[in-house]
Amino acid sequence: MIGSKIKDRNINKFMKNKTPKIPKVPAPKETRLKVTEPVDLMTFLLSKMGGMSRNSVKSLLAHRQIMVNAKVTTQFNLPLQPNDLVVVSSGRGNTELSHPKLKIIFEDAHLIVVEKKEGLLTVSTGNADETTAFSILKYHVQKSSPQNRIYVVHRLDRETSGVIMFAKNKDVQMTMQENWHRIVTRRIYVALVEGNVEKEKDTIVTWLSENEKSLKIHSSDTDNGGQQAITHYRKIKSNENYSLLEIELETGRKNQIRVHMQGIGHPVVGDKKYGAGPSPIDRLGLHARLLAFYHPVTTEIVSFETPVPRNFLKLFHDIKAPKDQEPRD
Repeated sequence: MIGSKIKDRNINKFMKNKTPKIPKVPAPKETRLKVTEPVDLMTFLLSKMGGMSRNSVKSLLAHRQIMVNAKVTTQFNLPLQPNDLVVVSSGRGNTELSHPKLKIIFEDAHLIVVEKKEGLLTVSTGNADETTAFSILKYHVQKSSPQNRIYVVHRLDRETSGVIMFAKNKDVQMTMQENWHRIVTRRIYVALVEGNVEKEKDTIVTWLSENEKSLKIHSSDTDNGGQQAITHYRKIKSNENYSLLEIELETGRKNQIRVHMQGIGHPVVGDKKYGAGPSPIDRLGLHARLLAFYHPVTTEIVSFETPVPRNFLKLFHDIKAPKDQEPRD
């Protein structure tokens, strides 16, 4: 079992991009094909799949069994370029997810990476009938087969939007959770905070503990027996009322960013729990923009990124999204 038998020495190899000597998670067989010249997908597959008919290729596409550069496609005439990677799976893919609060960014036999919008819980806090990211994805995978399952790996707060990952089996879940800080290479958030942050960049190191009655997280500059929390931030833009920060987590404690922003006197916009006033954007100003990690089965580094929310940027009239991003609604 991957989750229970993985050892430190294997993780060290894992971090060097070498395959650990551990059993592979059972999965549908895959055929991986590298594109060497410009061609459309149908022509490429007909030439590579050993006499397969056009109808057979269309059936694979219809059943979402073909991915190009890690994205499922159903387009037979999709133009391919040199170095594109085409993967043909022996197992049928899940039906396409259509939900206003959740968008699939990546899916394979082991993981689902999604972009969650604000206002959606990751997993239920007790109300079994409440719609959550977990319940949406569970229904999604079980449309293909009732035996399919979804497992929570980590969480985002209800009012935080952005990238979040789920496992498709228990072994992958355990591998990711037990070795999270070694497997995850980068976690970057964008935070809209109150006031003009003076420092262009800084690192915050404190110890966090939770009050059992209020359920609020408290921060101490000295080791008081709490969990050490380390947050790096860089100012992207500011005016006299607000600052837009890029935040990279070295640790991932509960409410870490929200508590640390309160601690420097610049609470996250809309975060009434930690000292913020009324929100000009009608939501919490926190977005999980990027998640990068070693894939628990292939051991390759994969990275998933989402745009900065458009309403974060509207508070800065002269700000533009980074060149490689387009703001979203």
